[in-house]
Amino acid sequence: MGLSTPVLGFGDQTHRLIVVKRRGMESYSLLDAPDDTMQQGQGLWNKLSSGLFGKQKSSSSSSSVVKHEDDDKIHVFSLASGHMYERLLRIMMLSVSRQASRPVKFWLLENYLSPAFKAMAAVMSARFGFEVAYVTYKWPHWLRHQTQQQRIIWGYKILFLDVLFPLHLKKVIYVDADQVVRADIAELWDMDLQGHAYAYTPFCASREETLGFQFWRQGYWKDHLQGRPYHISALYVVDLQRFRQQTVGDQLRATYDQLSRDPNSLANLDQDLPNYTQHAVPIFSLPQEWLWCETWCSEDSKSKAKTIDLCNNPLHKEPKLDMARRVISGKLFNHSWVQLDSEIRDVATAAGLLHE
Repeated sequence: MGLSTPVLGFGDQTHRLIVVKRRGMESYSLLDAPDDTMQQGQGLWNKLSSGLFGKQKSSSSSSSVVKHEDDDKIHVFSLASGHMYERLLRIMMLSVSRQASRPVKFWLLENYLSPAFKAMAAVMSARFGFEVAYVTYKWPHWLRHQTQQQRIIWGYKILFLDVLFPLHLKKVIYVDADQVVRADIAELWDMDLQGHAYAYTPFCASREETLGFQFWRQGYWKDHLQGRPYHISALYVVDLQRFRQQTVGDQLRATYDQLSRDPNSLANLDQDLPNYTQHAVPIFSLPQEWLWCETWCSEDSKSKAKTIDLCNNPLHKEPKLDMARRVISGKLFNHSWVQLDSEIRDVATAAGLLHE
């Protein structure tokens, strides 16, 4: 029998890595490789991920790139909690896959999804031809925790993007569950983010009756943003390679940990945090048509909208499903929300699964 090692504790261990740069290499970053070497897969992070997730093909060239079967797919991240949002999530997935010109793989946060949703997702995957994968993550003990479930979910949307997905995944598009996509999401996937780690759509400013509710136009936020736009978090693109190389996750978590000490800060956690950190982590602003919301955007601009988001209206309260039936209908849509919902119901009935 071999010698046993006593277990001293179950807590995480922190290891400090000391690095000494060679003479003449002082100006080079360890993680953020220059564009030319990043394209060739020669950055430190690329070398690590190649060793962990795939074997480098033998070649006389040192710039060979490891290919993965996921490279030719569009990867969409989303999450939901509760029956109503699971219903909306199914419709969002159908709308994305139906408009996409390339295979789509959905990455869903498993923490709050019901067994009934996962069973239906498997049926939809086979019926409509997209893939579904699940990711899960336990909120770390060293990061200030939230107590309200909604705020916990907001945290999962932004705080752990660098650790949620496999290292071979180069990019992901987050789409809110209560959203319907009208355009080919490949357009968004192929968009040049001009070196930014992520991209968001700025809030609309074309519906005059709600401009007074846009708090970032005055006071603290106006002074802090210094002319930068305030972006909405219902849809965003993340270049995971740059996100990891530039240690954006660490910067967001450090800023979150500092601001969350004040219970009155980060009212919209998933949205306020990236907007607040724009000075350190700049946001690439997507074209306005990539996110239309009736609350903030004029009716005239709806015809150009590539996604429709069912965001809440501060002027009046309307049940989410009633809003979906009303807003996602008419000649602008090949399939209304009611038709998409009915189609999924038929698939569920044929599979012997209850939809409600």
